[in-house]
Order: sequence, then C-alpha cells, then structure tokens
Amino acid sequence: MRSWLLLAACVGLALPMRAEPDAALRVDFSNPGLMPAQWTLVLHPDGSGHFHAERGTAKLDADHGMEPARVDRDVQLSSAFAAKVFEVVHRHHDLQGAKCESHLKVAFQGWKTLTYTGPDGSGSCEFNYSKDKEIQELGDSFMAVASTIVEGARLELLLQHDPLGLAQEIEFVQDGARDGRLQEICAIRGILQKLEEDSSVMELVRRRARVLLAESEK
Repeated sequence: MRSWLLLAACVGLALPMRAEPDAALRVDFSNPGLMPAQWTLVLHPDGSGHFHAERGTAKLDADHGMEPARVDRDVQLSSAFAAKVFEVVHRHHDLQGAKCESHLKVAFQGWKTLTYTGPDGSGSCEFNYSKDKEIQELGDSFMAVASTIVEGARLELLLQHDPLGLAQEIEFVQDGARDGRLQEICAIRGILQKLEEDSSVMELVRRRARVLLAESEK
C-alpha cells in the first residue's frame, strides 16, 4: 500500500501550511484482533504530536516474540506529511458533517475515528472502510505511521532485553518502509540513531539502522 502520503519526506520539502494555531487532528483506532488493539495519535500542523497505544488481549504473533504492553510518547512527523493531512481535512470542510463510512460489506480493518479541532471549526467521522479515496488513504497512512511507532518501541525492548532479535526486526522495518506498511520512519529516529551508534550491537543491525536514517532524511 502506497498512498500519496508516503511520498512526504521526513525532513525538508515541507509544503506551505496556513497558520493554524491550536489546530489538531486526533485519530482513534480500535480493533481487538490486532496488537495494539487501540491507539490514539494527535497530530498538529507542524508535525508534532502524541501517540498512545494499548496492546490488548490478542494472541502474541510468533514472528514478534516481544511486544510493548503500552506505548505513550511524543512524536515528530514530517511537516510535509502533516501538511498533506490537513489539506485533506480542510478539503472535507474540517470533517463537519462528514459521512466517511461506506457501509459496504468489506473485511473489518478496524474503526478509525478522525476528529478535527481548530479555530476554523471542528468535525469528526468514523469508518471501517471509506469510499472516499482521500479519507481511506488517510486512514491507511495513519495505520502505517502507528505501525512505525510501535516498531520503534519494539526495537527499544529488543535492544534492552534481546539484542539478538534486532536483526530480524530491523529487517522487517526495512521491508515495511519499502512497501508502505510503515511510513514516517523519522518518527523512530531516536532508536535508529541509538542502534547505529551502539558498538555492542551487531554490525548488520547498525548498517540497516544507518540506511533507514539516511532514507528518512531524503
């Protein structure tokens, strides 16, 4: 899955943004069959934000032997990504009266609730799948960003408790960044820098962290 939001570089190439003091978009996600089962991302027009996730009770994926029970942290996404997000929101009248859900019989992907608040108004809509291409792509991209942030937390756990597991995990991150399952790698720059600089980490992991950092800055 590659939406137009994937094209936003993590640094530089920022698109013009209108001044939006105190504007924010809150994204709430819920799917008890996934890990994490619930997460919330609050995003501001400059790319700053906060992410909170709760693991839930889904069975542990055998490919991921270590899962963060809870993730709660400030994040920094690219200004270009944020600009595109708010462009879509404004184009949809700040989600005022928006009807995002398609009511089509499609596989359950998880409920996404988009809530905009700002000086120019407020609005909200909820959907599993939207026929509006921009809204659906927005949901897909936020899910990919959330996956990136959770992967960052997983890398932190592995570095502390299971350094040998880092090689497989960072390979997964690389693959996900290439095919669009993970977006906004800049959101986990901190742990990537730590891996790249840690001489006790195997060289393969350090090299892949270095590549991911370089790609996030293009």
